[in-house]
Formats: sequence, structure tokens, C-alpha cells
Amino acid sequence: MKLTVSAKEACLNFCLGRTGEQLLWGYRIKKMKNKKLKKIIPNIIFSIIFLVGISIFLYPSVSNYVNSKHQSKAISNYEEALAAISEEDYSMIWQEANAYNEELAEKPLNFTLTNEELQRYNSIMDPTGTGIIGYIEIENIGVNLPIYHGTEETVLQVGIGHLEGTSFPTGRKGTHAVLSGHRGLPSSKLFSDLDQMIVGDTFLLHVLDQTFAYQIDQINIVLPEETNDLAIVDNEEYVTLVTCTPYGVNTHRLLVRAKRVDYSEETKLIVPADASRYSALAVAPFIGAPMLLFAFILYLVLTSKWFRNRKSKKSL
Repeated sequence: MKLTVSAKEACLNFCLGRTGEQLLWGYRIKKMKNKKLKKIIPNIIFSIIFLVGISIFLYPSVSNYVNSKHQSKAISNYEEALAAISEEDYSMIWQEANAYNEELAEKPLNFTLTNEELQRYNSIMDPTGTGIIGYIEIENIGVNLPIYHGTEETVLQVGIGHLEGTSFPTGRKGTHAVLSGHRGLPSSKLFSDLDQMIVGDTFLLHVLDQTFAYQIDQINIVLPEETNDLAIVDNEEYVTLVTCTPYGVNTHRLLVRAKRVDYSEETKLIVPADASRYSALAVAPFIGAPMLLFAFILYLVLTSKWFRNRKSKKSL
């Protein structure tokens, strides 16, 4: 006869007063618990995977929405602060910026400023004390972002940076302002869709009490050290938008140059009726979320008791 328990276990059970029936019942309960746990674990794992997956898909859109609210708030605060500035103060600010631009036009292109030059640069066109020069509006690609002094990483994480050593946007000829923005940040769209702009598209710069309209006349892709296209051109007024390219690789720079045009409501947006553009970050959640939801529902159905019972009946 084959023994089911060791002598040590039998002695322990005898001392504790455990009968064979009690031992058998305890074994059955333990087996049932293990079986139930094995059924629950896959559901828990799949639920975690599902939640992680849908969070990854939703994060860019949710994060971009939150950041866009902060950017809109910064613009709103900027406009409110401007309301308290007098006409005389506006005149002085414009004169200072124009004088700075005239000096730049006489010098070779230089993006590395000394501490003294940097201090002077940061003091120009900053009437609100927040570092905001104005804001850019590109209706084609849904951009409405504050423009800050400088291109430090802290600036480029939250808005658009004005490149030091380039002209301030003042609406005068003989100037070339360069505005830089990140592309492909998971937390904010910024200039991610700048590559969708084409020659002939327009955008607006809202600076102090003025609004300037620009129409794109040239788009180039260059290496980071190739800066000739950013130089000031006599009797021309340019603004160049800069971002990294290719998307996610960032080995080159996309330069979108625009020339000043007369401002009117018609110049705010020039897009063909059939040329609607959608960001990949905006579309991804609407594609991925239903797929994950379908997979989750399918898994629940396949692992449900009703499905297993039906399958077992068919096999009989």
C-alpha cells in the first residue's frame, strides 16, 4: 500500500488531532483557492497592460491639452499686462527695439552674446517682466504660443524662443527675427506640425500693441551649423521659424522663412478647403483606444465562465 503522507507528517497530524476527513477537506479548499487564483491572475495582468496601454495612447493628447491651457493663460496674462501700458511707454519700447535692430544690421551674424549683451537683450521688449515678447498664431496647424527671450531649454519646453543675436520683430525692413521651437515633445505639440506648412501659408505675430502678418516664401532643410539663411537682408523684413528635423532624429534644422505682408483678416489663414491637417498625436488615441478596448472585451469573453461552459458542451 502506498502512503500519501510521510511518517513525520502523520505524527504531526495525529498530535494535532487531525482526522483524514479534515485533512482531505483542507486539501480541497487549498486546491480550490489555487485554482481560483490562477484564473484571476491573467485577468489582473491583462487589466494592468490595458490601463498602461491606454495611458500611453492618451498621455500626448492630455498633456498637450494641459500645456496649451498654461500657454493660453500666459498669453492672456501678457495681454492684460499690456492694457496698463501707456502710449508713451509703447513708443519708448519700440524705439529701443528699433535701435537694437539697427545695430545688429551693421554687425556680422552672431548668436553668442556676452553677459553684458545678453543683459541688454533681455531688457528689450519685456514690458511685463515675464520675458514674453509676444505670441505667434499659426491657424493652419493650431499654434498659439507665447514667444520668450532666448532659446534655453526651460523656454523651449513651454513655448517658442526668440534666438539671441537676431532682430526683434518690429515691422521694419532690414530685420530678420528667428523663432525656435521644439518638435516631437510628448508633453506639448509646439512646432511638431511645422513641416506641414507650405509656401504661401501665413501666420501672425502679436507683439505689444501691433499685429504683423507674414507669408511663407521659402522652406529649407539645413545642418545645424548652416546659418546663412538666417542673415539680415537689406530692405527685406523676414521671420524664420526653426525646428529640428527629421522627426525624432533631429540631425537637421527645418527653416520656414516668411516675408512680411499687409495685415488683414484674410491673411490670417490661407488653406484650401480640402487640405485639413491632423496631428499624429491627436489621431493616435482615437485609433489605439478602440483597439485596446476591443482586445480587452474579447479577452474577457474568451476567459468568461459562460464561454468555457459553452465550449465544453460543444466538445461533448
